[in-house]
Amino acid sequence: MAEDKFPGWHGTTILAVRRGGEVVVAGDGQVSLGQTVIKGTARKVRRLSPGGQDVVAGFAGSTADAFTLLERLEKKLDAAPGQLARACVDLAKDWRMDKYLRNLEAMLIVTDGAAIYVLTGAGDVLEPEHDVAAIGSGGNYALAAARGLMATDLGAEEVARRAMAIAADICVYTNGNLTVERIAK
Repeated sequence: MAEDKFPGWHGTTILAVRRGGEVVVAGDGQVSLGQTVIKGTARKVRRLSPGGQDVVAGFAGSTADAFTLLERLEKKLDAAPGQLARACVDLAKDWRMDKYLRNLEAMLIVTDGAAIYVLTGAGDVLEPEHDVAAIGSGGNYALAAARGLMATDLGAEEVARRAMAIAADICVYTNGNLTVERIAK
């Protein structure tokens, strides 16, 4: 988030892991203001069902901004059912070009169980390498841990849970109160 608008706000680690025909998205529950934990049980991973197609999304940043983006993503998916990549690109274009949307402070990870995408306000729609993506304050810690755990025989959910536990041990803006959603394709 922009430091000038929301000084000291930190929080959220979102991790997506694809393995064995399923994707698991895990998010921690911590929101901090400076050195104070404001909430430890926030729910930042959601299941959407636009047009009857399941999509799982996790967000980092402003909750209101993320919900605005998720609503717009649902509309894009209603217009192009089953075409997550197209909906993500269309949302990223709008996010980048629209005068109102370009001020939104959030990042998204979305998946339909087949693909994983990271969306940013810079117009990025990134499909991660190594079947792992992460965003948020502890995102780099969770990403590194998950990539290391991908060398094991663990399933997607266990990789995500262990990686998030490692991130929570390292990052003061990440806790162990997880919301976990899984989706298969």
